[in-house]
Amino acid sequence: MDFYAINSLRENHAGWSLLRAQNAPLALTFFMAAFTGPNQRNLGRQELIDVLDDVLFGLRDSEGEDRFPRPAGEYLDDWAADERQWLRKYYVPGEDEPHYDLTAAAEDVVRWVENLRGRDFVATQSRLTSIFAVLKQLVQQSETDPEVRLAELQQQRDGIDAEMQRIRDGNIRVMTGPDALDHLQQLTALAKDLLSDFREVEQNFRRLDRQVREQIATWDGTQGELLESIFDNQQDISGSLQGRTFQGFWDYLMSPQLRHELQDLLHRATHIEALAKTDMQAVANLHQDWLPAVEQTQATVRQLSQQMRRLLDDKVFLENKRIMQLIRSIESGALGSREAPPSGAFMEIDAPSVDVVLPFERPLYEPSRKVLVNDAVETADDADVDASALFGQFFVDKERLRANIDAILAEAEQTTLAEVTAAHPLSHGLAEVVAYYQLATESDWATINPEQSQRLSWQLPDGSAREATIEQIIFGRPA
Repeated sequence: MDFYAINSLRENHAGWSLLRAQNAPLALTFFMAAFTGPNQRNLGRQELIDVLDDVLFGLRDSEGEDRFPRPAGEYLDDWAADERQWLRKYYVPGEDEPHYDLTAAAEDVVRWVENLRGRDFVATQSRLTSIFAVLKQLVQQSETDPEVRLAELQQQRDGIDAEMQRIRDGNIRVMTGPDALDHLQQLTALAKDLLSDFREVEQNFRRLDRQVREQIATWDGTQGELLESIFDNQQDISGSLQGRTFQGFWDYLMSPQLRHELQDLLHRATHIEALAKTDMQAVANLHQDWLPAVEQTQATVRQLSQQMRRLLDDKVFLENKRIMQLIRSIESGALGSREAPPSGAFMEIDAPSVDVVLPFERPLYEPSRKVLVNDAVETADDADVDASALFGQFFVDKERLRANIDAILAEAEQTTLAEVTAAHPLSHGLAEVVAYYQLATESDWATINPEQSQRLSWQLPDGSAREATIEQIIFGRPA
C-alpha cells in the first residue's frame, strides 16, 4: 500500500473514523458491553437502549451529568448513519422494531483496542505447532507423486507405532501446564477470530448481491438475457472463493459425525487437570456460539435470493404495465377515429360465426330432486351433565412439539415419531399425537409412510397406560 491508498482509508474507512471520533471511548465501551463481550448479534433497539443507558448512567455518575448529554436513542441513530457505518440497522421480517448489528469494520477496531492492553501470557509454542501442521497439510495434500505420498504416510505410521509402543511400555507423555495453557489461549483466540469473520463474510455476500441488483436496475436487454445474467451472478456468488469456503465450513459443521467428535473433544478438554483453574465454560460452549452466527449468514444468503426474485417480479410488472399502456393507446385511437373514419379499408377482422349445435346433441331434461330436511329441534335433557369438563381443558403447544423434533434432528439426519416420543414422552395423550400428525402434514420435510406402522404409548394421570398404532411418520432435517 502506498501513501494515497493509506490516505484514502484514513478519509473513507469506517474503522478509522471510529478511532478518530471524539466519543470513541463511549462507542467502544458500548460495543464491548452489548456485542463482543456477551458474544451477541442482531439485538433489538430497545434492548440496546437499555444497555447504553446503563453505560451512560455509570459514566455520568463518575464524569458528571453534562459529560454525555444526548439520549441513548440518538447515539444509536448517529452510529448507524451512513456517514458512520459502525452499526448496521435493519428490519427483521414480521417485526416493526429495528435491529442492530456490529459492522465488520467496527469489530476490527474493538479487537484491536482489546489487544492494546497486552497479555500476561503469549502463546508461541502452539502457534509454531499450528504453522507446522498447516504447512505439512498444504505440502502433502498438494503432492502428485504417489511414491512421495506413500513415503510420507509410511513415516506417519512409523511415528504412530513408536508412540503406541512407548505407551505400552508405560512411558506416557502428558502435556505440561504451560503447554496446555498455551494451546488453550490459542484455541480461544482462534474461536473469537472465527466468530468475528462471520460479519465480514456476510458483508462480502451483501456486496456481491448489490452488484447484481445494480445490473438488474440498469438492464435494457430482453427478459431471457436478464434471467441468464441473474443465474450467472447467483452462481458467481455461490461459486466465489468466499462462497465456497463458507459452504465448506457449513458442511463441516453440519456433519453429525464431526459434530459428535467436536463435542467429545470439548467435553474431554474441560476435564484436563492442568486447566482446572481456568474458566473452561467458554470452551465447552464453543460450538454453540458458531451455530447462530453461521445461521445468520445462511439467512442472509437466502434473503439475497429472495430480493433478486422480487426485483425480477418488478421487472415483469413494468413490462406488463407497458403492454397495457400500448393497448390503451390503441383503444383511444380507435375511439378517436370512430366519428371520422379514414377512407378505404383500414382494418380487417375475421367475420363472426355461429356455433351450430344439433338438437340430438342436447341432453334430455332431468327434473331436480327434492331433499327432505328434518328441521325439528329436540330439547336435550342435560340437567345431570357434569359441567366440570368444560373447565378441565388443556392446550397442546405445537412450538414445543416442533422444538422436540428439532432437538432430535440436531443429532441425526432424520427421525421417526416413535423416537421423538421416546425422548420426549407424551404428556397430553392422543391430542398430542394428533398435533404431531398435523405438524407432519404441514411440513415439507416430513413423510407419512402408510406401509409401515409404529406404536406409541403414554400414561394417564390415574396411572393407567394407553397405546395407539398409527402410520409411520418420518421427520427429516431441512436442506
